[in-house]
Amino acid sequence: MKKILIFYGSYGGGHLSAAKSIRSYLEEKYPDIKVDMVDCIEYINKYVNKVTTGAYKEMAKKAPWAWKQLYKDSKDGALAKISTTSNKVMAHKLNVYIEEFAPDLIISTHPFSTQMCGFLKKKNKLHCKIATILTDFQIHEQWLEFSEFQDYFFVSNEQMRTDMVNAGVNGTKVYVTGIPVSERFLENYDRKKVCEEFDLNPDNEVVLFFAGGEFGLGRNTTILMLKALIRLFSKLQVVAISGRNPKMNDKFKSLVKATESEDRIKIVEFTNKVPELMSISKFVITKPGGLTITEALTSNLPILIMNPIPRSRRRKC
Repeated sequence: MKKILIFYGSYGGGHLSAAKSIRSYLEEKYPDIKVDMVDCIEYINKYVNKVTTGAYKEMAKKAPWAWKQLYKDSKDGALAKISTTSNKVMAHKLNVYIEEFAPDLIISTHPFSTQMCGFLKKKNKLHCKIATILTDFQIHEQWLEFSEFQDYFFVSNEQMRTDMVNAGVNGTKVYVTGIPVSERFLENYDRKKVCEEFDLNPDNEVVLFFAGGEFGLGRNTTILMLKALIRLFSKLQVVAISGRNPKMNDKFKSLVKATESEDRIKIVEFTNKVPELMSISKFVITKPGGLTITEALTSNLPILIMNPIPRSRRRKC
């Protein structure tokens, strides 16, 4: 039996979503293979994972300017070297799991695991194929460390492929495939049934609002946006996803109660029914993560992008 190991990281939801979609597809289409999925940093050190992912969430919501600088510095200079060096050190612990599982193929949806696996292959400690899935619409140099030891790169668009080739990556390794999402976003759903499940009127328009999760827009921006939707669009129904954020969920519910808009504003915590909700929505309001944007595009859904995390302008390769 062939074995496939999928590595991801919890820095933003997209890396995990892509990993889940890939795993689901492999297990459905290839029942004769064994698939395992591992958070690379969580496995190495739970405390480090908790601290670093927590810091990412807070910067993304409360200090996006700091994230912009961190994003820029992680491409070049001291911070980039520190990141690469720490990944080399952590790679040795990750290799314990790799040797135990003995995969025929490793799929990575995060640059940290890509670097670790590339380093292990350079040191002749890893001998299977490595495939990296870039879960964004622009490259970052951290994805390209040890690229000569990677076997495949899968990217979302032609410009990314061009930029990678210009940066020195062998073009025969780079495939333009788009970002992987669940096949459920391609299915047709009964509008009346979905509306009934979420207590919505199928005759009125629906907006899907992805602002309240752990990587959301930030509390003030979120509340102001929801207030505006309630006040300015009296016939519009809104499904507001609060996600794994109990404080935001409470704020949403308090606002809805205070405005007496329970009949048209529906607050949803974590849900696995995003494909169904997108299928009945007029448009989506969201922060522009690679996976959410791809899911909306796959659903032929217009996107209102709010409060993006700033990133430095792409450097010419």
